[in-house]
Amino acid sequence: MYSFLNDYSETAHPAVLQALVDTNMEQCLGYGEDEHCRQAAAYMKEKMDCAKVDIHFIPGGTQTNTLAIAAFLRPTQAVISAETGHIQGHECGSIEETGHKILTEPTEDGKLTIAQLEHAIKMNLEEYCPRPKLVYISNTTELGTVYSKKELEELYAYCKEHDLLLFIDGARMGSALACSDLTLKDYPKLCDAFYVGGTKNGAFLGEAMVIVKDELKEDFRRHMKQRGAMLAKGKVLGVQFETLFRDNLFLELAQHANTCMDVLRDGIRQLGYSFLCDSPSNQIFPIFPMDVLEKIKEKYMVLDYMDMENCSRCVRMVTSWATDLNQCHNFVADLKSFTK
Repeated sequence: MYSFLNDYSETAHPAVLQALVDTNMEQCLGYGEDEHCRQAAAYMKEKMDCAKVDIHFIPGGTQTNTLAIAAFLRPTQAVISAETGHIQGHECGSIEETGHKILTEPTEDGKLTIAQLEHAIKMNLEEYCPRPKLVYISNTTELGTVYSKKELEELYAYCKEHDLLLFIDGARMGSALACSDLTLKDYPKLCDAFYVGGTKNGAFLGEAMVIVKDELKEDFRRHMKQRGAMLAKGKVLGVQFETLFRDNLFLELAQHANTCMDVLRDGIRQLGYSFLCDSPSNQIFPIFPMDVLEKIKEKYMVLDYMDMENCSRCVRMVTSWATDLNQCHNFVADLKSFTK
């Protein structure tokens, strides 16, 4: 069985593991104040061409989302999210646990539009409603779709005009960067805060929280400590991001994941199968007849997503930095044999 279930099955890229081994016996300061965290942040700021941002290394994505939203909002303020947003359906009510309501908007492709922001605001004008304050998006989205530079420019302009914060979940930012017109230099100009995901792009664990807006920076480390997000052995995170961003490894790993998915996407499409939405990233959602899917599952692991009409099912398939390109070609060849 070969897995296309997710992009975090394997532990870490060998270069990251080797860096952890090489620095294992170093005696470093704790809680993210070590030289490796400082150097990693310096590399990232250089690639962003933005020295003014604050960068904090946090163990996981759900922790980063929860921490950011709890730190950035006052008690009566709410979050606007796509109905498919990760904070809505995949984080066990962590945002609600902080006391903040999530105002969801249905989308066709997982991406929020200005019209949907306007609707969320309009529906919460009364003082007995929580006030929409933060717009949460992810890039790539939960459906594997990607915001263009123009789309982010328009969203951020609207947010600034209406006193909204824009926060970008970058758990799969690497894949988005590798298949869009956005660069890392664009992000500090297009939102108030975002994070760069390591867990799903070659790291053992860890996300890099990047705070752009000055008003959001104060006491953020205290929020980290309060919510259990400040590792005593913080260098473990710093070493990994130092390795990923010293050169171009971060983007190279994401490009490999996308290249592998290109093989799957093109092969599935050429055999006449459709998709839930058009995704250029390392996640796709193809739709297969149940009899074909049963044969697929004899050799490959995919994630059931939703039942469709005519005895068919949409599944999620994901590739990663570690995906074997030959296995992608094998899948397409097998699918051809399964297709009548």
